[in-house]
Amino acid sequence: MTEGNGDKTLRKIADAFNDLANVFTDSQSAETEVKVAPFSHACSLVSPLFGCLGVAFKFAEMDYVAKVHDLAEASKSIQNLQSLIELDVQANTVRKGGSHTRNLLRVKRGLDMVRVLFEQILVTEGNSLRDPASKAYEQVFAPHHGWAIRKAVSAGMYALPTKEQLLKKLNEDEASAKDHMQSYVTASAPLIQYIDKLFVSRDLGIDW
Repeated sequence: MTEGNGDKTLRKIADAFNDLANVFTDSQSAETEVKVAPFSHACSLVSPLFGCLGVAFKFAEMDYVAKVHDLAEASKSIQNLQSLIELDVQANTVRKGGSHTRNLLRVKRGLDMVRVLFEQILVTEGNSLRDPASKAYEQVFAPHHGWAIRKAVSAGMYALPTKEQLLKKLNEDEASAKDHMQSYVTASAPLIQYIDKLFVSRDLGIDW
């Protein structure tokens, strides 16, 4: 997917995550299943956002895209997220570099960063993205990064596009962008919580 050029990136993201969120509309029971294929597809639609944010999130773009690709490949043989984790638990490879479970945790972190970013954009006045992006990074990514990466991201914040420039890249006006951002925030929250519970319920932790 290219930036701009008629692609309605935010609408596609909102629609895909609303579809995923439909599994939570009843009660979040033990039988709730999130399929790997539609999950990885929805996650792939988020990838262009990292590219639109410039050098500050270049690390996130490269890491996120590779790990979403791994989950998409895994979806060819693994049906749902529960099974994906269970297979790594049984093989004792949960924390092994490149494991599907490790990649799922990193992708979830990317989704959470975008959720916080959108929340902050929605409540922040003005045209600068520096405060929303800084708060999203500090809340989601910074606790897992060393000093060197945090320093590089901090410097990169000065090269962020303005909100107006971001919306132009995404081919959105402000009104439609706000609707789609709010839709993603609402739809992604239960999904992120669900993934966290998959880890915590198996005593795998989520802070690694």
